[in-house]
Amino acid sequence: MTLADKKKAFITLGTFLSQFSLDHNEKKENVPHNDRFFDSFSSLIKLLQSHNGWYTEEQVTFALHSWAEALTAANLDEWLKPYSLDNTTPKNVGLILAGNIPLVGFHDFLSVLISGHKVLVKTSSNDQHLLPFLAKYLIAVAPGFQERITFCEGKLENFDAVIATGSNNTARYFEYYFKDKPSIIRKNRNSAAVLTGDETKEQLIGLGEDIFRYFGLGCRNVSKLFLPENYDFALLFEALYEYRDVIYYEKYANNYDYNKAVFLMSNFKLLDNEFLTLKEDPGYASPISSVFYEYYSDLNQLTGRLMEERDSLQCIVTAADIPSRTAFGTTQQPKLWDYADNVDTIAFLTTL
Repeated sequence: MTLADKKKAFITLGTFLSQFSLDHNEKKENVPHNDRFFDSFSSLIKLLQSHNGWYTEEQVTFALHSWAEALTAANLDEWLKPYSLDNTTPKNVGLILAGNIPLVGFHDFLSVLISGHKVLVKTSSNDQHLLPFLAKYLIAVAPGFQERITFCEGKLENFDAVIATGSNNTARYFEYYFKDKPSIIRKNRNSAAVLTGDETKEQLIGLGEDIFRYFGLGCRNVSKLFLPENYDFALLFEALYEYRDVIYYEKYANNYDYNKAVFLMSNFKLLDNEFLTLKEDPGYASPISSVFYEYYSDLNQLTGRLMEERDSLQCIVTAADIPSRTAFGTTQQPKLWDYADNVDTIAFLTTL
């Protein structure tokens, strides 16, 4: 398969995904293999929450929409422009995927195939259905992918390199187990927001999207706020009220009740709006339904600290002049060239 063939196949996949939304699914004309795949994918979207309670139809269709927007000719060309991918010697690249949010491993899957390698996929037990379905569609569009895509149920074997995502604990196991293979090992990361007090309500509503999308389960979700001393929380809470319906999701509500009870029994001082707690805490990794916050007195000093702690951070959301900042409301809409952990996956794959 040529690079052009692979691009065309993923663009077609993006067109297929563009038919699905929370409001309604629109079966479009001239989308290849729609008769075979459209209805079954519609059914799968509705069934996913029975397999994983966090995979509500709203969250799944948001992920699908994001990938539909990403998989365009213009985006693929812009992403791949810096690389030479025409003469790749295919290697077997193992993927060990997370399952915290829908299609969280799709970028790695795409990267391996678009760079000319073969992919061996071990899905998370929390997300065993979406990617295999999309792989079947991709193979229907471009049968040359048939021999390049394998899903593994047991132990990952016969691979030349690996990209593995897990917790800090599993990362230590991965680093030992894969020490003799080229690898990218991803660990826990969190995202933070730096507020100055000059934010508009619209920016803070965007911050709510960064906090609540996927119920806060992703590494790109904001779990920590840095606030200027004497910060007035009134506008922030007014903006976050836009997301109050999150409490009607049972799994989220259970986490809210449990974590709030734990905090209160420990006599922690909390700010609470009945669907989110804010706790003053120096850490980054807040539990579901809670966000940590910390005050700062000097923005330059805080910027220096954040740069020193960059390996713990996926995104820094702010309107302040901080390097590599992310705009409010956009953390869960990364571009193809926004690599996880700032590790260039395609550059890694071209060295194999």
